Amino acid sequence: MNKLYENIFKTPWAYWIAGIVLSLLNILLLMLTGSTWRVTSGFLYWGMWVLEKVGYNNFAGSYFELYGDISPGETFLLNTVSILNLAVILGALASVLISSEFKWRKIKNPKQVAFGIFGGLLMGYGGRLAFGCNIGAFFSAIPSFSLHGWVFAIFMGVGGIIGSKILMRYMI
Repeated sequence: MNKLYENIFKTPWAYWIAGIVLSLLNILLLMLTGSTWRVTSGFLYWGMWVLEKVGYNNFAGSYFELYGDISPGETFLLNTVSILNLAVILGALASVLISSEFKWRKIKNPKQVAFGIFGGLLMGYGGRLAFGCNIGAFFSAIPSFSLHGWVFAIFMGVGGIIGSKILMRYMI
């Protein structure tokens, strides 16, 4: 039993094994929910839930009327996309705790915080412009034979190269 634990939680998986597991989980998600894996919509819903709580309720003619994934009876927090996001966050936390890899780290440089916040805002904005992040617009699009997934992959690669060059220049 200890060897099985070591193989699953301590030893890094081969990329092809992780790819097969992700593919099978994506197929299972499609079968159970009728929808592919996506992430940014859930975070958008969480933001709109916060706006609702502070009094902004004017959703008529908004993004949600055109592209909303909220079914009757669902709320911004209680829908399949939000629950999947919570499951991914909690699953990631559980996996680092089980494998004893969780560590609090000291911030070495205040620029790291600024770059992290700015990069996160850019990624979130870009994810909404592209109607999805690397999960919805890439990982779920290419197996669905969608051309936009390949276009997204090209520009994601270009953005990764540019972002790496910026980090190398200003962070090191």
